[in-house]
Amino acid sequence: MAASDPETAQRQKEEIEALSAIYGDEWCVINEDEKIFCIKISECLEQPKWTLCLQVILPSEYPTAAPPIYQLNAPWLRQQEYEELANHLEEIYIQNLGESILYQWIEKLREFLIEKSQSSDLAGPDVKKSTEEICVEYEEDFPLDYQPFQECIAAPLDFNRFESLEGEELPPVCHGTPITDRRSTFQAHLAPVVTPKQVKSVLAELYKNKKIANATHNIFAYRIYCEDKQTFLQDCEDDGETAAGGRLLHLMQILDVRNVLVVVSRWYGGILLGPDRFKHINNCARNILVEQKYTSSSENLSKQLGKNKKGRKDKKKMEH
Repeated sequence: MAASDPETAQRQKEEIEALSAIYGDEWCVINEDEKIFCIKISECLEQPKWTLCLQVILPSEYPTAAPPIYQLNAPWLRQQEYEELANHLEEIYIQNLGESILYQWIEKLREFLIEKSQSSDLAGPDVKKSTEEICVEYEEDFPLDYQPFQECIAAPLDFNRFESLEGEELPPVCHGTPITDRRSTFQAHLAPVVTPKQVKSVLAELYKNKKIANATHNIFAYRIYCEDKQTFLQDCEDDGETAAGGRLLHLMQILDVRNVLVVVSRWYGGILLGPDRFKHINNCARNILVEQKYTSSSENLSKQLGKNKKGRKDKKKMEH
């Protein structure tokens, strides 16, 4: 595969990491070097009647100047249905030229399966699971003697740019389950926010916690929906972990979350994790967003599909 320009390669990485966080074990890496991936899609995860596999190859020019190369696999899929789906996928690509579209493709295929399930009185084929399992290790114990936020000890702020603002109500802050891998620990923190001032207040409060303030990195991203202008106010911070903030914001955009700040703290354990560190950052963020009901788990994606699909497309055009 020909080498892509750095910006295009970065966009591919961000999309792949976001999809892996969203779909978990359903998303499978076939050949990372050749950018070949596969995802198992069904209308539901509990006793699905209709299931198909989407295999994609990402050309070096995707998403800037070329669509993904794809193949749909299902023993029950007829030629007419294949052509119908191909037309839908092509239409999505044309309507979103230059943008990352795999999430839209996957949910369009899921929508097709839902419609097929609802319109058929016959039991669908029993398609056995064929995708590979992707295992991410989770550990409940926090090895760094972490003090819960409610018991935090005030400490001098390491980040002077964030100051607590008088008169601004401090939103509640919740904390996700830590993920530990090779002695590095990742933990997400989340707060509802509706103004940039609240973002600053939450960050200032978090950094009063000695453990959080001493983290190797505190990556964050936020999205605030401006109802009057129907646009999003959003920003992110890498805090020394190059491109991590942009990846986190990209995940939040794909999940279409609003009025929320997510911070992911990483305590480095002395062993380089390579690309796995971004996977853990996104998984931490997605887990806490699901726990706090800002987005659905992969099991419930099909249930919410169709309710906000059109709105999601309209809002995407207005983001800046």
